[in-house]
Amino acid sequence: MKIAQDIIIAPVITEKSMSGIADKKYTFKVAKSANKIEIAEAVEKLFKVKVAKVNTINVRGKMKRMGRYSGYTASWKKAIVTLKSDSKPIEFFDGLM
Repeated sequence: MKIAQDIIIAPVITEKSMSGIADKKYTFKVAKSANKIEIAEAVEKLFKVKVAKVNTINVRGKMKRMGRYSGYTASWKKAIVTLKSDSKPIEFFDGLM
């Protein structure tokens, strides 16, 4: 059993993810081995909110070059968490708006 801090790694702060806050959709970088149920429980425990659904995306690493050497950036997993309509918003994201 993983603890919630091991599942939720970081928030994703982009223009697209910030536009989803109005609809109570929050985006997080999560552990690659975590499933939707574990992600929902971790968000509920960390932020004390009610989760309606979770969508996950596996993001592939991009090709990068440094001179004649090339390689890939690390691949990671992204979760878009939708909260229930009666749930309170996450305070962390309110400070960014």
